[in-house]
Amino acid sequence: MPSAEKILYFLSSAMLSVIGVAVLGYGMSADWVSSTMACSPTDTSWFNGTATIHMGLFKGTELKDSCPRFTTSEKPILVFDVMSAVGGSGVGLHAVVVVLLVFAMVASAGSIFITLYNTISNPYETYMGPIGLYVCSGLSACLAFLAMVLYLINLLGINIGKQILLSNLDGTLRNEIVTFMAGFFMILPYITVNLLAILLVYLYAHTAYRQRQEQQKPTEDAPKEILMY
Repeated sequence: MPSAEKILYFLSSAMLSVIGVAVLGYGMSADWVSSTMACSPTDTSWFNGTATIHMGLFKGTELKDSCPRFTTSEKPILVFDVMSAVGGSGVGLHAVVVVLLVFAMVASAGSIFITLYNTISNPYETYMGPIGLYVCSGLSACLAFLAMVLYLINLLGINIGKQILLSNLDGTLRNEIVTFMAGFFMILPYITVNLLAILLVYLYAHTAYRQRQEQQKPTEDAPKEILMY
């Protein structure tokens, strides 16, 4: 049976992983970015309208005000559908972002299983011990960070938001203003709680190792005459 100290450390680590899964789940369902641009018909230089798109990972909203005519329209969109219609590398990169986050959540589930298992058992120093937690939580943090980087490349490098708005617009757009929203920022606390989960287990493992070393010192320092009997 694990000690009370070990149960406390590993159970706290498990709770952090659970919080991380909840945070990531909310982030994947929320809007990630809002992109607003000035809009004008192709036959004039007057940019008197605006086009705005709110995008999450799976759905969003497209709002056009006097763009290009003096009318206002708002409609929901499915992100993968509109990206597929636009074509190019944007839809593939977006799919990679989603897959990375799904794998990150699966790795977090592995962290939860390993930490809970360690609260009721004492596995050897194998993948079911601290090493397994380090791998799963570290992988979760790395995959989430990579997903953030690829999303930024897709948004700011490929400019996927502008391409979506232009795909069904008879006009021109300029002066893009990008605002990151809750879904994007939820990746940061998710990475943080995974690193904290690793830190807690590392502190326990380090303390346990130091205690074992101290317990071995009397035997190592004992006179050889005593050890012979």
